[in-house]
Order: sequence, then C-alpha cells, then structure tokens
Amino acid sequence: MALDDVVRAGLGSRYTAAVVRVERAGAPAFERAYGALDDEGGAPAVVTTRFDLASLTKVFVSSLALAAAARGAFSLDEPAARVLPEWRCGAHAAITPRMLLAHTAGLASGADYRTLFNENVERFTLARPLVAEPGERVVYSDLGFIALGTLVARVSGVSLARAFDVFARSMHWPDTAFRTRPDEPESFPATELDAWRGRVRGSVHDEKAALMGGVSGHAGLFGTARDVAALAEVYLAAECGRPSLAERSFGVDLARDAVREHGADAVLRRGLGWALKTSDANSCGAAMRRPTFGHTGFTGTCVWVDPTRDLSVVFLTNAVYYGRHDLRDVRAAVCDAAVREFA
Repeated sequence: MALDDVVRAGLGSRYTAAVVRVERAGAPAFERAYGALDDEGGAPAVVTTRFDLASLTKVFVSSLALAAAARGAFSLDEPAARVLPEWRCGAHAAITPRMLLAHTAGLASGADYRTLFNENVERFTLARPLVAEPGERVVYSDLGFIALGTLVARVSGVSLARAFDVFARSMHWPDTAFRTRPDEPESFPATELDAWRGRVRGSVHDEKAALMGGVSGHAGLFGTARDVAALAEVYLAAECGRPSLAERSFGVDLARDAVREHGADAVLRRGLGWALKTSDANSCGAAMRRPTFGHTGFTGTCVWVDPTRDLSVVFLTNAVYYGRHDLRDVRAAVCDAAVREFA
C-alpha cells in the first residue's frame, strides 16, 4: 500500500487529522496534511498545523540538556545531585544526567494523576522512591524527564519554557513551544474527551504536564512536522557527515553519541533521549534498519530516522481523539511505505 493510502485508511477511525513529512538527505521528499481538526466540522489540517507532541517533547528537551552539558552547566556523568540537592542522600545520589537521558536512573515510569491534585509534581517526582538501582536497567520514565527538565531549568536560571524558547530560536524550530495562546484553541487538533477536562484542545493532553501548567520535560510541547523533522536532521546530518546545527549547539560527537545505545532493553534500546530500533515489532516497522532512532508520543505522534538510508519520517496525528488505542500498526505501515517510496 502506498504511503498516501496508508494514512488515508486511518482517517475517521484512528485519528481525525494527520501530517506526514518525509525527508531524504536533509531535503523534503514528501509532505501532506490529511483530515480535519475534529470530526464535527472542524477546519482542515494543514502542513503547518501544530500538534500536541506528547513524548516527542522528551527528545527536544534532551537536546536542550545536551546543549547545557556541552557549555559546561553540568556533566553528564557526575551526580545530578550537584544541581538537585534533593538527591544528595540515599539511592538517588548515584543518578547522573546520562542515566536520566537513557531511562536507566531507576525512577518510576509515572504516577496516577488523580493522586497528584494536591501535590507539587516536581517535588513529588524528586522525592519518589526508586524502583531500580541507578544504572541497573531501562525503566521508561516520565518522572525521569520531569527531573531532567527541572535540572535544565535550574542550571539555566530561568523556567524550562523560557530556556526552551531561546534554544528553539537558535535551532530554527519556530513553531514549537510549550503552552499555546488562549485565543487560538480552534487551530489545534482536538484530542481526548476527558472526564476531568472535557474535550482537550489547545492544552496539553498529558495529565501530569497539565498539572505542571503545561510545561514539563516529558510532555507539553506543541509543534509542526517541519520542526520535528528539523530536530531529526540535527542528528541525522551528524551521522551522515553533512553540516549540522549540532555543531553550534552540543557538537557532532555528542549528537552521534546520543543515537548510540546507552540502555540495553529487549523491547526498545535507549540512546540519550532517543529510542533505538530493537526489533521489527517496533513502530518504525520492518523496513528501517537496526541503526534507526526515533521516538513516539502518546497522542499519536512519532519520528523515525534511518541513518543508513539518510531518511527521516515524521507522522503526527491526534489518535487519542478516538481513545487510548495502540497506533503501532499504522506507524509501522507509514515507515515501511516511506522506505519503499523514498529510500
């Protein structure tokens, strides 16, 4: 099935809106918008539609963290407690920023938002008992990236949102930011019908991020397919020997290191912020090769990058509009089709 057919097949049942962008050798090969921002007469999606990126936020924030480390704000391999004094005692004292980036710090995956209404989520995260020894194994963790976002904000001396805005401008990601303007909710794809908040639209879907005012290291960014592809190109260009914005932010060597394995796992290996292909069951599909790196977002977003083919695929949707169903089959089909058509 052709890429266009794969995406159209999911309209109206898996998502109401989608944008696909494929880049080959750093140049656009395919970009198209599909569907509408809701299924009740909403405006058509366009290629500049800003989606709730969900956990794609992690890869943007990890890039910000790498830039902070490169300028000497902290060391990836020294205790994070040098910046986070809450961790100076006990098991947390052994956690390093590299472990947070690779999901090997031992923090719990998350927390039920209904237990957090009367909590400061940042303080809760830093005080939460570990579920594994630091460095022992991969535990994919929203809490780890909440802690990482806190670390970045503290060394930056400004809020995480402000630090990211400055970084995004330098990286030419003009349409990616935390929060949205209150006067423009109808320009965003609607997401889940939530018993707590009603139909979520123009505000972050992730409940923990919502309780943090929409700004967190693990979720909260809204952005376009073009900006996600530009993020991927920072690392892909470094891998393929092209000029890369990594050169002015955190360096080509660190960009390459970020897409190497730092956390072994049978399901999905971990780089620094990035996920690495482990098997053909991963949502990058069977056609992309083992050096592939990428990430997914719970709302129905993903980016996958095959450096052996100099190919990146961005697929943004609002899949949670129809409920919390696994989109892995559609993501894999999109990536497989992109490889067939553009590699």
